[in-house]
Amino acid sequence: MAPLWPFILVAASEILAIDTPHPRNPALYRLTKQLLQKYHKAVRPVHHWTEATMVYLDVFVHAVLDVDAQNQKLKTSIWYHEVWDDEFLSWNPSMFDEIREISLPLSDIWAPDIIINEFVDIEGSPDLPYVYVNSSGTIKNSKPIQVVSACALETYAFPFDTHNCSLTFSSVLHTVQDVDLAFLRSKENTKHDKKEFLNDSEWELLSVSPTYNILQSSAGDFAQIRFNVVIRRRPLVYIVSLLIPSIFLMLVDLGSFYLPPTCRARIVFKTSVLVGYTVFRVNMSDEMPRSALSTPLIGVFFTVCMALLVISLFTSILLVRLLHDEWSIGQERPLLCFQGDTDADGPRVDPRAQLAGIAEPSICQEHQVQPGTLQEVWLELKSIGTYFQTWEQADQQEVKWLALLERFDRLLFQAYTIVLGLYTVTLSSLWALWGSS
Repeated sequence: MAPLWPFILVAASEILAIDTPHPRNPALYRLTKQLLQKYHKAVRPVHHWTEATMVYLDVFVHAVLDVDAQNQKLKTSIWYHEVWDDEFLSWNPSMFDEIREISLPLSDIWAPDIIINEFVDIEGSPDLPYVYVNSSGTIKNSKPIQVVSACALETYAFPFDTHNCSLTFSSVLHTVQDVDLAFLRSKENTKHDKKEFLNDSEWELLSVSPTYNILQSSAGDFAQIRFNVVIRRRPLVYIVSLLIPSIFLMLVDLGSFYLPPTCRARIVFKTSVLVGYTVFRVNMSDEMPRSALSTPLIGVFFTVCMALLVISLFTSILLVRLLHDEWSIGQERPLLCFQGDTDADGPRVDPRAQLAGIAEPSICQEHQVQPGTLQEVWLELKSIGTYFQTWEQADQQEVKWLALLERFDRLLFQAYTIVLGLYTVTLSSLWALWGSS
């Protein structure tokens, strides 16, 4: 009986092998080998070459990574989905252990040559080598992409700016007769879907509107799908750090016009405000976007206010200079000759007499040589009269200049008030439009 045990064990193992179902891996291996054994990835996967391959596209905007207004570039993170049918990659699930979906290397099958026309650069996009294929031949290719695209960024309304950047998908070589494009979802679902967007950054996603059109060119007609990505900036941080301090600084400068124009302290005050303007402008330039096509409105108003401040400061300097000349003249002694005081170096000369063309030292010398004559008294009185007449004319001229400069200062005050009012109204309007969009 003992010699029969080996034969019994062999028979039992064969019976168990017949009753045990085949594992799944061999069926998957056979299916993959059957699909790719005679597959030619260079041939468009249709039985009739006149039929177009329909590619369905969809895009989910995940985040806005960077907005470069100076170089007119937008960097976004998106999830890209494309679906198409491959007529050479279908099978009967019942023949392969009910396998209905497998993954295949993307490099081993035909794939549409879809690109983004606004591409400038691709940064940090992972390379996913596999795609899913179901039993009916439908291929699903999904991958995250960091897109650096060209976009016309308008920063005039900063920090209440809204931008509309497009991502246009089209085939490079295949015309619409070979490869056609369609939407994977409805337009309404695509436009208002924001569930994938990271809503905690500086930028807010408003909508992603898809449109379909056909580009006609000399090489043929090409299908295009354009996704218009509309984003807007959240302005609260810039309102607190830029707008409110700039308005306060302008109000302080506006208050300096209430100081008398002839006050020398006004020059010191305006110079201090000008230094504050300069420091604030340097700090503001680091936070404002730079663009060669447009300048932010806040920068324009700020520059105009600085120009008005410099003009007003220059006017105050002229006023103080004129008054200084007047005070210097008023401090001279007009009747120097009657005091009998002479300098050791020679006779003293009155500057107002020099302006009037009067040689006062010669008259004084004649008076000292021959005093008491009526002719000398008459000459003295005549010189004094000429002197006061010249002084009065100079005073009238100074009064005219002072009146002109004070009038110009009032004009600057009115212009400054108008500019500040326009600045406030414009920013309020832009804020209201931003809130209603």
